Formats: sequence, C-alpha cells, structure tokens
Amino acid sequence: MENVALVWSNAAAEVHRFVVGPIDNNVYVVRCRRSGVAALIDAANEHERLLEIARRLGVSAVLETHGHWDHIGAVEQAREAGIEVWVRTEDAHLLPSYDHLLDDDAAFPVGDLRLRTVHTPGHTPGSICFALVDTPVLFSGDTLFPGGPGSTKFDGGDFPTIITSIEERLFQRFSEDTVVWPGHGGATTLGVERPHLEEWVNRGW
Repeated sequence: MENVALVWSNAAAEVHRFVVGPIDNNVYVVRCRRSGVAALIDAANEHERLLEIARRLGVSAVLETHGHWDHIGAVEQAREAGIEVWVRTEDAHLLPSYDHLLDDDAAFPVGDLRLRTVHTPGHTPGSICFALVDTPVLFSGDTLFPGGPGSTKFDGGDFPTIITSIEERLFQRFSEDTVVWPGHGGATTLGVERPHLEEWVNRGW
C-alpha cells in the first residue's frame, strides 16, 4: 500500500506504520496473519486515508495511547465506519466519543495475537503503552521516545510520574532488546534508552 510500511513481522504478526497529520503522528496497525484481524493504534488524523488503510488491513478496533488532539483526530470517523474505539478511563473525556475503556495489564485480543496494556501516566493521566505479547514490540505513544520521555508541560502532565512510569512499568518489566515504536519519529530500544534515565531526571524534562 502506498506510504504504508511493514516495519516488523514474524510468522504470526505484522506491524504496519504510516504517518499522518500536521505534526507527523505515527499510526500503527497490528495484524494477525492467520485470521487477518487487525487493530489500529491511534486514529490520529487524515481520516479518509486512515480508514482506507484500516479497511485493507482488516482493522476492527482502535486503541488510543492517550487523548491529546493530535492522536484522536480520526476517532469519530472510525466509529462511524463501525470500528470500536478503546481508551483509558483517565483520558476518555478528551475524546469526542469512544466505545470501551482499557484496563491496565490486560491482554487485548487481535486474532491469535495479544496486546498487553501497560498504564504509563505522566504525559497524560491516561497514557497507555501496548506490548505485543511474545515479541520484542512495544508501542509507547508519547510516553517514551528516542532520547527521553514525552513532554509533561500540557494539562495533566507530570514529570516525576512519567519517570516512574518509564522506570517501573517499562524498564523493569521488559528486556533491553524491546523495540519501542513511539507516537512520533523513529524507533529505539529499551536497552539504548535505559542508561540515560538519570540524565533525564537531572535535566528535568
């Protein structure tokens, strides 16, 4: 598909990535190869293009990493197209509408695949990451980027909270070879980022 990249795969799963909107949001589609069932992470923008890709890849659910405007621009159109939208309770009020709430540490089914929910407050109170079970793949939203945590300068953001989330919910739970696919920009690994935690604390952002 045009401007959609297959960025990771194994015998069971495919991860597709495309970029939308005025600040280059990453949108990911996690697809079960056997069943053809897929989930889309962050219905961010460019709804016509997003829905066409969703249709081609078999998307039946949208999982929102958080409720900031640049990550939810196509939520209403996704719901109108019959795709259910999921979000954490704390950020649900930021969306124009939604269908279901995401629990922490739950296994969200995508065909034969499972996406493990990891509540990581700090960027927003309801920020959540998704780990593709039995793979090194982690979708971090705006919680963790190459070079440090996401901004905590917006309403509801809190720097000590995001540092705790990254340290206790990501670094302590996942291996160094875990590949982090963030909400903007390129990928990194937990092994690359982990040694810099103290630097981030000292710089304060």
